[in-house]
Amino acid sequence: MENTKVLFISQEITPYLPESKMSLIGRHLPQGIQERGKEIRTFMPKFGSINERRNQLHEVIRLSGMNLIINDTDHPLIIKVASIQAARMQVYFIDNEDYFQRKNTLQDENGTFFDDNDERTIFFARGVLETVKKLRWAPDIIHCHGWFTSLVPLYIKKAYNDDPLFANSKVVFSMYDDEFDKPLNKEFKDKLLYENITKNDTKILKEPTFINLSKLAIEASDATIIGSETINPELLSFIKNSEKPYLEFQNEEQYIEAYSKFYDNIL
Repeated sequence: MENTKVLFISQEITPYLPESKMSLIGRHLPQGIQERGKEIRTFMPKFGSINERRNQLHEVIRLSGMNLIINDTDHPLIIKVASIQAARMQVYFIDNEDYFQRKNTLQDENGTFFDDNDERTIFFARGVLETVKKLRWAPDIIHCHGWFTSLVPLYIKKAYNDDPLFANSKVVFSMYDDEFDKPLNKEFKDKLLYENITKNDTKILKEPTFINLSKLAIEASDATIIGSETINPELLSFIKNSEKPYLEFQNEEQYIEAYSKFYDNIL
């Protein structure tokens, strides 16, 4: 369907981060969807390892300047943008000095998960949605890639459900094999309380594990895509038993066309 607007929210996009299954999809899927006549916007975190000069990032002053309150603390929202010329697409970056200036993405140089990854995911999810509001751009499909985007479905269904820009948006969550083994901060579920989000909505995060966070995303989404050839068996069963549309893993040659048709079917 032409004139469909697709918002891509990705944990990783190459060339800004090293090549992986997810970062390659983050790079090529938006281009392929745009070439099929759909309108796109693409967002990712501005991790500190991203070289701003080499990738020609620059701040979008008119979109920056808002403060997001997380755990009773103000955090300034900075929006940057860069272009992938070969794909004729822009990528928006969510930035903040407290959360995204360190030189590693999700773990320190010893492989230890950052203690504030829970707050970083909150900031990223809300930062994307607040920026889309400022752009006054109403997406038909919101496609989330990676566990770092897993709060977006909950925010869309609960905190932003009265906003006319998101009223008709369908949320698709891509499930990858990006599992982490250490639970997130035990206060995560309380930090999530915002607008219409209640303790009942976040009770699954009493144990803030990868599996429970993924289940939260799947439950709040309208559909799921299996993005990796193998994913956690418990989550695979959860997806298949959810009674919601899901798309099996697609190979490199087929996935763009398959995803495009999947969007059309959901709409």
